[in-house]
Amino acid sequence: MSYVSSMRGDDQEQEAMFSYVSLEQRVPSDHPLRAIRKMVDQALADLSLHFDSLYSRRGRPSKPPEQLIRALLLQVLYAVRSERQLMERIRYDLLLRWFVGLGMDEEEWVATVFTKNRNRLMQGEVSQRLLGAVLEQARSKNLLSEEHFTVDGTILEAWASRRSFQPKEPPPSQGTGTGGKKLLRDTHESKTDPQARLYKKSTAGESKPSYLGHVVMENRNGLVVAALASQSSTTAEREAALAMLDEMGLKVGAVPPAGKRWTLGADKLYQEEKFIEGLRQRKITPHVAEYEPCAHWPNWLTEAERSDPGFAISQKKRKLVEMVFGWGKLNSIMRKLKLHGLKRADWLFRFMATANNLVRMVKLIPVQ
Repeated sequence: MSYVSSMRGDDQEQEAMFSYVSLEQRVPSDHPLRAIRKMVDQALADLSLHFDSLYSRRGRPSKPPEQLIRALLLQVLYAVRSERQLMERIRYDLLLRWFVGLGMDEEEWVATVFTKNRNRLMQGEVSQRLLGAVLEQARSKNLLSEEHFTVDGTILEAWASRRSFQPKEPPPSQGTGTGGKKLLRDTHESKTDPQARLYKKSTAGESKPSYLGHVVMENRNGLVVAALASQSSTTAEREAALAMLDEMGLKVGAVPPAGKRWTLGADKLYQEEKFIEGLRQRKITPHVAEYEPCAHWPNWLTEAERSDPGFAISQKKRKLVEMVFGWGKLNSIMRKLKLHGLKRADWLFRFMATANNLVRMVKLIPVQ
């Protein structure tokens, strides 16, 4: 009988005085965050002059806005629910410290200080500018379609409860709803988040305090080219769609490039006369899903628009936009907003759209 002997190591905890392995060496060369960090750094370099305008030249140096934005991206990418949890993760996770730009011996921020600095960035429309900078990188890689788009909206549940809605005293100049009847938003408001509204997208659903998030997606690779949040209403999605198209430069009077045409795919909620006419005024071919023929829900497409060969393609591509909403709600922090107010909700929603584009672009750009 033979025995295999081995020397057992001792479980001794001995703290090393020095470490000769840098944070850069500890991050694997093929880690997805490396590619994201490279794109983020390029976008932040493009925003450097804008950051200079947000900060005074006097006083104590503030936290670098580049580090704050990288930390906020980590909060979205890793679905960290609170700023306090984010600071805790950065304290002990070397990968996150490397992404933010903190050294191993640098102290992380206090959660309240981080929140105050984030609010300054919210006042500077940084999320919108960051989305534009990332889109320019996608455009340089020929990842964007400049002709064919899809629009859709989703409910963003507000950080409030139905019980927080209480009657309010309307001012004398306040208007009323259609037909002379006051709407619920005219008579009640949330004491927690006054700008949130009770809303539901389907008759079978439950009305919840919410905002609406809207995106315009290009149809080549499913990247978000425009995003915004609005107060909830039955007309908000169509109004936001036209506003985003104007923001993209597809305004009334604009003309598509020679030999090109613009198309916009959408679901049945956008099948409305005023919206369809708005698209035609912008030289955009409407590829909007139609209702079954009936007297209550008329369709407004012409026969030429209905039989357009790209109509079926737009309807197939339309499903890609659901991946944006699914990623934001299931794998991020958009399931229920923790920020109060429309301006903050809009800022965070655009930031989520930017993070979604970064994750998508990592898969589309070949590793170099």
